Amino acid sequence: MSYRWITPERLELRPHRSLPRKGFAVVILLFFALVTIPLAAMIGTALLWALLPFAMTALGALWWGLQRSYRDGEVIEVLSLEENEVSLTRTEPGGALRTWNCNRYWVRLHKHERDGPVPHYVTLSGNGREVEIGAFLSEEERQALHTDLARRLMSTG
Repeated sequence: MSYRWITPERLELRPHRSLPRKGFAVVILLFFALVTIPLAAMIGTALLWALLPFAMTALGALWWGLQRSYRDGEVIEVLSLEENEVSLTRTEPGGALRTWNCNRYWVRLHKHERDGPVPHYVTLSGNGREVEIGAFLSEEERQALHTDLARRLMSTG
C-alpha cells in the first residue's frame, strides 16, 4: 500500500515507486547496450555519425523522462487526526508545503465515484475549502482509504 498509519493519529501517503533507482540504472544500461548493437555494424562508415545523434538523443530522452518521473513522485501527504483538529500537509516535488486544517467536528469526507479527475476521488472539506487526498493512489487504494478514513473520523479523538 502507498499509505500507512505511522501512529493511530498520523497517516502518510506516497506515490508508488515501480522502478527503483537500481532498476533505473539497469534500464539505461540495457537501452545503451541495445542501441550500440546496430551502431557497431556501422563503425568506420559515415552512416555511424548520421545515426549516433539520434541514438544518443533517444538515450537522453529516456534518462530525462525517468528522472522527471522520480521528481514528480516526490509528493508526500501527511494527515494528522488530533482530538479537535484535522490537518493535511502536502509536500510538493519542489519542496513547497501546502497545508489545510479544520476543526474535526466540521470535517466532511467525500468520495466522488465518477465526477472527479480519477474514479473514487477522495476529498476532505471544511473550513471553507475542499482538498484532495491520495489522488495518486490506485483506485482500490482510494476506496480502502475512504473506508479507513470514514471509520477513523467517526471515532472520537
